[in-house]
Amino acid sequence: MTPSGTDGAVNGEPHAEDGDALESAVERTPRAPVRARNTPSAGTGVDLAHGAASARDRDDAAPRTDRTHRVVVQEGTLRVGEWHPDAEGAPWLLVHGVTASHLAWAWVARETDARLIAPDLRGRGRSTASSRRTGLAQHSDDLVAVLDARGVDRAVVVGHSMGAFVSAVFADRHPDRVERVVLVDGGLPLDLPVGMDPREAVRYVLGPTAARLDMRFESVAAYRDFWRAHPAFVGREDALLDDYFAYDLAGVEPALRPATTFATVEADSIDQNTGDAIAGALERMPRPTRLLAAERGLRGEDPPLYPDLPSIERSHPRLRSATRVESVDHYSIVMSPEGARAVVEEVRRDGGQ
Repeated sequence: MTPSGTDGAVNGEPHAEDGDALESAVERTPRAPVRARNTPSAGTGVDLAHGAASARDRDDAAPRTDRTHRVVVQEGTLRVGEWHPDAEGAPWLLVHGVTASHLAWAWVARETDARLIAPDLRGRGRSTASSRRTGLAQHSDDLVAVLDARGVDRAVVVGHSMGAFVSAVFADRHPDRVERVVLVDGGLPLDLPVGMDPREAVRYVLGPTAARLDMRFESVAAYRDFWRAHPAFVGREDALLDDYFAYDLAGVEPALRPATTFATVEADSIDQNTGDAIAGALERMPRPTRLLAAERGLRGEDPPLYPDLPSIERSHPRLRSATRVESVDHYSIVMSPEGARAVVEEVRRDGGQ
């Protein structure tokens, strides 16, 4: 596979359109006053308080990554971000969470000089690959195309949240492409209420993160304010967060929407929680694998997703280690300087850059 300069396929899902359409849809919107409070983003230079910037404006206003690429996969393309493309040593393949994008790794990029390759998974961000093809195995096979396109034989694989489950399956299906794996607050079975329907479990675990997928927002500023009220982001003012949330939007003002659909999230989450691919991958665990676990959960709460690390180590004897990262929640374990440093240190434990 090679990078594609065009977006040759369109998602069959009306909620997740072609990447260029996602960008141009907002451009067609006339500038209008915004009710929500906001200030110019130090990271983008876009004045969010005086009308909606286009997705392309938001993408181009600041160099979030050193390079971006289009990689051809089944039924479309993936947008792939890359940092430090000329670095020596094993590249790191970074796999984001269930409603995230490659920009979730911007904090990690500030803490290491390693070559970082981070796709928007299908159905997320600016990727156009059809989200009709769901599940961990499909994402895993997409990652092979990403490595092929970037000329990489083997990588250190780091996955966060659902991306950790994808990473475990990728290492199982394609062990020859993987040096080792770091699972970040994900990848191992979650402690869900006994008997809970798998579909109910999606909203139970994700809470407002899932609820927003059915919402519409009048402006980028309104969307940023939605996240300011989220318990995990209260009081956090960070230009990288501004960039990350702005990138998440698609559609036309005043009905901007997250680029990911609930149907996509639900299908992937059900496979994550009940599918055969992850069960077999965790049993075999063919590549060296470590877990980093946050001290708090998705809403900044206690208990976290993985409250009993000794039990996890006993249940998964092939897991090299399970380590708690203090003072971070499910998001800030990657999307903060402190969390990013912990991730980088964990990768370096086994000889990474």
